[in-house]
Amino acid sequence: MMTGNRPAAPRPVRRGAAAVALFAAALFAAALLAAALLAAGLLAACGSASDGASGAGSITLYSGQHEQTTQELVNAFEQQTGIHVNVRYNDEDSFANEIVTEESHPIADVFYTENSPPLEYLQEKGLLAPVDAATLGKTPAKYNSPDGAWVGVSARVSVLIYNPSLISAAQLPTSVLQLANPKYKGKLAFAAGETDFQPVVTSVARTYGDAEATSWLNGIKANAGSHVYPDNETIADEVNRGAVAFGVVNQYYWYRMEAELGASSVHSKIAYFAPHDPGYVVDVSGAGILKSSTHQADAQKFLAFLVSKPGQEIIAHSISYEYPLDDGVQTTAPQTPFSQLQPNSITIADLGDGSTAISLLQKAGLL
Repeated sequence: MMTGNRPAAPRPVRRGAAAVALFAAALFAAALLAAALLAAGLLAACGSASDGASGAGSITLYSGQHEQTTQELVNAFEQQTGIHVNVRYNDEDSFANEIVTEESHPIADVFYTENSPPLEYLQEKGLLAPVDAATLGKTPAKYNSPDGAWVGVSARVSVLIYNPSLISAAQLPTSVLQLANPKYKGKLAFAAGETDFQPVVTSVARTYGDAEATSWLNGIKANAGSHVYPDNETIADEVNRGAVAFGVVNQYYWYRMEAELGASSVHSKIAYFAPHDPGYVVDVSGAGILKSSTHQADAQKFLAFLVSKPGQEIIAHSISYEYPLDDGVQTTAPQTPFSQLQPNSITIADLGDGSTAISLLQKAGLL
């Protein structure tokens, strides 16, 4: 179990006019999608708007997810139920620490994250309420909390982003351990402070042991040099413009960059580690309800909406480019279908609360 505070990384945000335009277009598209779903009667899956509005209240959501993803879901939920959602955005580790310190004077009702470890951290501290069984049943059990304390909403997978003008696909590592090979010195980029990177570190440690993981971290630190960046978006940008040859990110960062810049301005590609390699990790984004919430019923409705068909369709059609976890909903992005991925078999329970990864990263001087 994790003790003390979780080191928090800077919150990744997109900047520039192109990003603003993309976000605005996505919100407009999400509104049209929600309206179409409502007209078709699909939103009844979580209860009718009139039913929700008759006892409409409000909940406070702490979101460590990307703002684009969260806001589209919140808008549709509010339209369906009449329940207002007060959203606060920050890094998920910062929120996990904040929720612990607020235990005696709670503010949040729901915590929505990009990765599972912060939710597991709160579950271990006994701060999460059980999720309704019907809601948990919407997501394959292996992507939910082992104890039913939070529900999986969407997923991403770790990949290599590379610039073919600097390194060919054949020259890329096929195993995560190869990232520490001195031949990649000055060519590798990674974001040690990103919570997305922690599951990869945990996977390496679970497979090879802490000593090997520490040696590996020291090796990739030496190889990256000045290319240890604050977040995955910086990695994607730097690789795409040719400042560094390749890096480790989650797949959706590349697809979002392509949508923002346009295909003609994308000079990078993505590749996968070898099937079942410890670097080939599926990260699960989830949501949980705080035991301290005084709006339990409305909070349960929000979680139910996230994993409902309408909620999953919004994720599938949004600019998040994450994978919906509903087997019947497919992302519209031209990416490898979720069912065809061949990740490492590490489980949610194995990934735990992230304390192993944080400890190893600190030991290597990367946090």
